[in-house]
Amino acid sequence: MSSRAVGAAAVTVVLWASAFVAIRSAGGHFTPGALALGRLLTASLALGVIWLISGDGLPPRAAWPGIVGSGLLWFGLYMVVLNWGERHVDAGTAAMLVNVGPILIALLGGWLLKEGFPRSVLAGVAVSFAGAVVIGISTSGGGRSSATGVVLCLVAAVAYALGVVCQKPALKHASAVQVTAFGCFAGTAACLPFAGQLISQLGSGPASATLCVVYLGIFPTTLGFTTWAYALARTTSGKMGATTYAVPALVVLMSWAILNQVPGWLTIAGGALCLCGVAVSRRTARRVPAADSNAGAPIVLEAGTAGRSDH
Repeated sequence: MSSRAVGAAAVTVVLWASAFVAIRSAGGHFTPGALALGRLLTASLALGVIWLISGDGLPPRAAWPGIVGSGLLWFGLYMVVLNWGERHVDAGTAAMLVNVGPILIALLGGWLLKEGFPRSVLAGVAVSFAGAVVIGISTSGGGRSSATGVVLCLVAAVAYALGVVCQKPALKHASAVQVTAFGCFAGTAACLPFAGQLISQLGSGPASATLCVVYLGIFPTTLGFTTWAYALARTTSGKMGATTYAVPALVVLMSWAILNQVPGWLTIAGGALCLCGVAVSRRTARRVPAADSNAGAPIVLEAGTAGRSDH
């Protein structure tokens, strides 16, 4: 992965971590659907401007199935269900549960996208997931998290993984801006039934909650999803999914600073494991020149294996 793609992935991780904290802050004033719609409407406006300035035009026909699929599953279903789940569990636990998603991404990408199962990615997934579990245990209030919240966050993880697997093929035919913008438009359209709730709650909620919604739309969604798509087009889905294992560690630190939730030593140890797993998954593999450099997905072979590695 190029240095620019690595930088884009780092921006995504930081912004997505901040989203868990912002959702937790705004969730007391907005229902899950209203919060998702407000976030997506803000992002759609920003992405629409970026798309017009880019001059990319409409995505080609071949990209539309992946764009619509990722829009409905990731921008739509994922955001609503995650908002709902965070009403029942804390931000750290939600981040841990959602980070089951990268495991599903690596498995689905290896199977459906023929990306293979490189050993470095699988090892990184194992180490990082162990760290995510430790964080979840340490922030779950002694195991008393709501079963409903746990199930909802796991559903969000499935929607996230399926959305990424839909998005990857679309990036072979369309730009990161096109895929992100039109995916967001599709998710926004799916959430329009919550418009009445959003209007009512905007009028009754505090300004700080509304600012959280605007923040979620501009930064974690507009910027975070665009930098994600940029990096995703330049590496494999398994490696990109493993990179997001840094999110729970950052969520804990942000919750400490913003929500005054002080992490214990067990939480810090879990965060260290998450970061170690990311480092393992990013190990440089032996590269074989790709047949189509414009596809943005180079073929990567692990030394001693014949499998194809994607992110």
